[in-house]
Order: sequence, then C-alpha cells, then structure tokens
Amino acid sequence: MEFKVLQAEMIQALKAGQKERKESISMLVAAVKKMAIDAGCRENIPDDMVDQAILKEVKSAKEQIDTCPASRQDLLEQYKAHLAVIEEFAPKMMSAEEIKALLEEKYAEVIATKNRGMIMKTVMAELKGKADGKVISGVVAELCK
Repeated sequence: MEFKVLQAEMIQALKAGQKERKESISMLVAAVKKMAIDAGCRENIPDDMVDQAILKEVKSAKEQIDTCPASRQDLLEQYKAHLAVIEEFAPKMMSAEEIKALLEEKYAEVIATKNRGMIMKTVMAELKGKADGKVISGVVAELCK
C-alpha cells in the first residue's frame, strides 16, 4: 500500500468526523513514519515498508484483544474496532491451500528432506509479509508427516 493513500484515508476520516477511524489510521501512519525514520528513508517510504508496519500493528492489536481482561468489555470492543480498521489496509494474506500449492511447486526438493527447520528457513524469506508464519508452520508440519 502506498503511504499517500494511507494519509488520504486519514484525512477523509477526519473530514467525515469519524473520530475512532481517524485515530486508528493515525496510529498506522505514525508506525509507518517511525519505521521509515529508523530505516533512514523518511522522504520516500517504500510500499513494502508500509505493508510491514501495518502487519506489525495488526499483530499488536490481536495481542491486545487476547490479553484484554474479560471484565473490560468496553475496552475489548474498542480494540476490536481498532483491529477492524487496521485490517482494511493490511495486505491480503495467502491461505493454507495457496501456501501448500506454492511449497509443492517451488520447494519440492527441500520438502523431500523432511527437515522442518531447513524448509521454514528457505520458505520464510519468500513468504514474509505474504502469509502468516503460524499458517506456514502448520502447512510445513503437515507436509513433513
């Protein structure tokens, strides 16, 4: 996703008076800017860096939901709303079936070794940001049986 698109969405939410949506998108913009500053590319932020920051925020929001006490229903609803907004901008992740097909097609020789560690090391470099690590791990475990 382009950084300018994210900023435009934030401005649109601000103009529409959608306070919660604007705050969620604003947090994404801040996370992207921080990551860009840390990487030293403040002016021209690459699209893959924007996606990486969004995925990191999605993971963080899911952790907030998981660790939220059951007695704090109001807070839980707020976290879920925040996650819903962030997921609108997250890149589409590959499904388990797509991952399995890719592994069987491109990495048949590595899978034949049945060495999970070697398979994960080889595959994660290509699929980082395109698929969830837990899903990849599950598919690899299934293929190594």
